[in-house]
Amino acid sequence: MFKFRLIKLFPIMLLLGIHVNTAYAQVSPPGLGKARTASWSVLGLRRKLDSAGTKEALTYIGLGTKSTPDDSNPFHKQAIWVLNHEVYHKFAKNQQYSYALSYRRQNVYDEAAPYHNEGVEQEFRLYGRYAYTFTLNDRLKWKNTLRQEFRKFFTADFQKTEENFQFRTRLKSQLNFKISAKNKQELALSAEGLFAISKLYEPASAWSSFAYKETRLGFYYMTDIPKTPLRLDLGYMNDLIKGYDKVDFGVHYLAVDLIWNLPYSKKH
Repeated sequence: MFKFRLIKLFPIMLLLGIHVNTAYAQVSPPGLGKARTASWSVLGLRRKLDSAGTKEALTYIGLGTKSTPDDSNPFHKQAIWVLNHEVYHKFAKNQQYSYALSYRRQNVYDEAAPYHNEGVEQEFRLYGRYAYTFTLNDRLKWKNTLRQEFRKFFTADFQKTEENFQFRTRLKSQLNFKISAKNKQELALSAEGLFAISKLYEPASAWSSFAYKETRLGFYYMTDIPKTPLRLDLGYMNDLIKGYDKVDFGVHYLAVDLIWNLPYSKKH
């Protein structure tokens, strides 16, 4: 019951959400489906694209693992690997847009024990997002984001899957609190709601209804690593999946990002 009350409170959380500075936004875990726990790790390269600091690109490779619905080992099964490239443009004082291309390769498991591996599903994703940031005071920033995705699915050998493609809308609100200027230490709290509509191949070629799918709640600690160009993010995410009641309160994720920041380099 508490889970569904939390979902009903999501519009309120959206108005009270919190943001991370665009230059140091963490890479949130992808949804890995039904499990009890999961892990997400990222190695990335962030590069500034202009001297004014309004444009940057982030390229990363991510690896996800998860437990089964019956155990709590987040490293029990291989779940996904991701290659993602995104370009950001801060075009006004408080406004930013970005666009991205992503390739994902996700393992698919039986829904019943002993949860054998059924194979691999490939996904190509295009998405864009718009964000508006409020500076509340010297320590707090608040960012609300609308993200629209197009997702195309294939089997491991590029054959049709049950789901042909999907349009997904994501609404996220995030609050950032600056702990200390030393190493740019920050805390971030976020809430995100996901809604989608799909074109299906099976059981018949048809459209699904546009519907709510899940809520993702996140908490992160972020810091620069002294005397290096590296940024470290340590986080937790709780994924509340619609209709998944085998766990008491969502799927619990542990996450770590390591991002190498490169300054702007003028081309000659």
